[in-house]
Amino acid sequence: MEQMKFFTIGVYGSSADSFFKKLTENNIDTFCDIRRLRGVRGAEYSFVNSKRLQDRLAELKIKYIHITELATPDAIKKIQYEADKKQNTGQRKREILSSEFIDAYTKEIVSKFDFKDFIKQFKSSGSERIVLFCVEKNPLACHRSIVAEHLHKFFGFSINNL
Repeated sequence: MEQMKFFTIGVYGSSADSFFKKLTENNIDTFCDIRRLRGVRGAEYSFVNSKRLQDRLAELKIKYIHITELATPDAIKKIQYEADKKQNTGQRKREILSSEFIDAYTKEIVSKFDFKDFIKQFKSSGSERIVLFCVEKNPLACHRSIVAEHLHKFFGFSINNL
């Protein structure tokens, strides 16, 4: 078994074809959804709404897991929304997370999450190429980048953003 590798992916700016092509071209075997609400408004991205997404991943023989413990709580989202408002930026146009959001998410979520057990689950299921998923196009504008950075910094995993 090769060493596990982690990837991140967002959906904004992707078509269904390009989104799933990135997964298959990178031999992703496990899809880790770290959204709390597993839906996206509008028809354009309906392919990542929970049922459709899981059905398509099953067709592609990609395991699906939903890790709600890594989702962003509303109180922390509000911190980012306030920063976006100050910057006059919408969520889909955001390029980077605010330091206040990063600090709050790290303190409230990352520091309390059992990453050793998280990794152990992947190892025991034979996962080798795991993608962390949330919606933002730019990984630095999304909490998945904080999770990925933690996996790299503390466990030495390589991280590739798709």
